[in-house]
Amino acid sequence: MDIDAYRIAGEVAAWGVRVAGAAEEGLRGADWEVLGSYAGLLGLAVFSIYAGAHGSLPVSGVRRVKVEKTEKTDGDAEEEVMEFLSAEEAWLFPIIGSVALVGLYLVVKYLGEGWINWMLGWYFSIAGVGSVWNTWVSLGRWAVGEARWKKYDKVQMSVKKGRHVLVDISLRTPSAALLPLALVPSGLYVFGGRGIVLTDVLALSFAHNGLTLLRLDSFRTGCILLTGLFVYDVWWVFGTDVMVQVATTLDVPMKLLWAKGAGCTMLGLGDVVVPGTFVALGLRYDAARGTGKRYFWALLGAYVAGLCATMGVMHVGGHAQPALLYLSPACMLAFVATALVHGELAAGWRWVDS
Repeated sequence: MDIDAYRIAGEVAAWGVRVAGAAEEGLRGADWEVLGSYAGLLGLAVFSIYAGAHGSLPVSGVRRVKVEKTEKTDGDAEEEVMEFLSAEEAWLFPIIGSVALVGLYLVVKYLGEGWINWMLGWYFSIAGVGSVWNTWVSLGRWAVGEARWKKYDKVQMSVKKGRHVLVDISLRTPSAALLPLALVPSGLYVFGGRGIVLTDVLALSFAHNGLTLLRLDSFRTGCILLTGLFVYDVWWVFGTDVMVQVATTLDVPMKLLWAKGAGCTMLGLGDVVVPGTFVALGLRYDAARGTGKRYFWALLGAYVAGLCATMGVMHVGGHAQPALLYLSPACMLAFVATALVHGELAAGWRWVDS
């Protein structure tokens, strides 16, 4: 056993030397264009999480539970109804994701990629109109302030059956003016070619809306979600070729792109939105407990470190990496470490955002 232990230790040390040598050689002849593309993706991801996290903060007058509208309710589609993802629902994400991933893989493998890219391109373009529009509205509300925004005239149209509202459209006048701007990216994406810039515009809007609307109810739920999707990501990237095949075949705005020579580097929106919801939860915890932004900055810093680790290993190893392999542990450890330092682990674990 001792001889085996020395042999294994020697092999590990030799492997470490080889990795260090490869990293040193890589830095000497660094491809600055590649490094620049990594930095660009990192910037887009961090920007998305920062904006989405702040967008997930409750505003005055927000309704935290869904209510049924009747004749007596003064509904406003722009007044947010906060909903939260529970621990019971978080367990389902890896299962639902796996079913969807395998389904897409089988479609691409046996039916070809042309028609599915065409169909999904149209779907995400139509969805992109609403997503970009909502992002523009959120930016407008932030720019003018909530109090001034609510002073603008409201245009409302309802379709009712008896006392029940079937369709309720309620807009402030600036929202209506922003609709034409929301049509531009999707229109260009469909009829003008699916370039990197248009893909990123649509993807950033999807990420913003995902982070704004998908709220975790507790750190416990967040840890369940990150753990489940950690296993999901590792299995589908390292265990099979399913994830890589689907990601590189489908041409849809569900990934962030950055130009790199004749090609581009990419980062799936799942690697932004999933850990981003945990970072956003940290910001809401800070706001609820009056702790400044200590959890937000700690979790955002952990995300940056995890994504840098992902890119570094991918660059040195030359093989696609499951980003959540690095991001999930980084974010969870950052929460635990920050809570331990401030003596808040038990309180933070019990806290529920509801």
